[in-house]
Amino acid sequence: MDPSPLVLFFVGVVAVSVLIYVILDGADLGVGILFGATRDEHERDQMIAAIAPFWDGNETWLVVVGTVLFAAFPAVYAVFLSAFYLPVVLLLVGLIFRGVAFEFRSRSGRLRPLWDRGFWLGSTAVAFVQGAAVGAMIQGIPVANGQYAGGAFAWLAPFPVLCGVGLVIGYALLGASWLVLKSEDGLRERAYRLIPWLAGAMVVALAIATGATLVVAERVADHLAGRTWGVVFPLAGVLAVAGIVLGARTRRDGLPFAMTSLFFLMAFLTLAVLFWPYMIPYALTVTDTAAPEPSLDFLFWGTVVILPVIFAYTITVYWIFRGKLRRGYG
Repeated sequence: MDPSPLVLFFVGVVAVSVLIYVILDGADLGVGILFGATRDEHERDQMIAAIAPFWDGNETWLVVVGTVLFAAFPAVYAVFLSAFYLPVVLLLVGLIFRGVAFEFRSRSGRLRPLWDRGFWLGSTAVAFVQGAAVGAMIQGIPVANGQYAGGAFAWLAPFPVLCGVGLVIGYALLGASWLVLKSEDGLRERAYRLIPWLAGAMVVALAIATGATLVVAERVADHLAGRTWGVVFPLAGVLAVAGIVLGARTRRDGLPFAMTSLFFLMAFLTLAVLFWPYMIPYALTVTDTAAPEPSLDFLFWGTVVILPVIFAYTITVYWIFRGKLRRGYG
């Protein structure tokens, strides 16, 4: 049975929210990952200042994703939490710890090294578990009678771990591109030097993951065989990587971040081609997991009120703090 317009609407809400979260919060998580690559206190202060106005608002989109899944796709929420209970706990601990470290590092001179390390570890852990969850979904989540039928540590299989490492590298690339966009002088130059290396590492990880995908997920080949038009997305992703390197070489500050965002968009659309119409690959479809139509209709009216407010807040913050970081945007 084809999904109803309301179901498709909420699929779109989830998809757009995930994409916005990955690009925006991926950038500040990437800055946190790169935080451990320098011991220069001035550079660390600049890195914190570059994401200070944005990071907590970016995480709102993760809340939107969780809320909509819980209300509009309760079966997805139930299976996902059962399959990724430990990763979700690690995700929350990482987010909490990096948030606490973000606030406390400037207020505790004696414990500042601890909070700096916590900010880096928390950011890296969050990125890793997100990538591992995506890898486990590509590999396929075992479901029986609408319930998760796998083990608690299935997400730690080699392929999900590879995807976790790949996303850490990808977020670090987003973070370096963001630092180029927002910073000046020494930090900007350091970020420029990192971009080609991170882009190369991401391509290597992606190439290995692509080859491994055809081995660990037999259904992927079937999907690709019937959707050859979907090859346009990974090809556009390759061009985006070339644009990242070109932007770094020509020192065009806005190009690396734009091209890295385009790469993540193409990767997201490639996953959509692989997964559709499944919400839990390759077991539960969009229609299987959707809440009853009256519930979706009730939720619709709240969504069309709240979602524009979140969009407006995000746009306003990024507009107010546009341009280069200069003494904390003063």
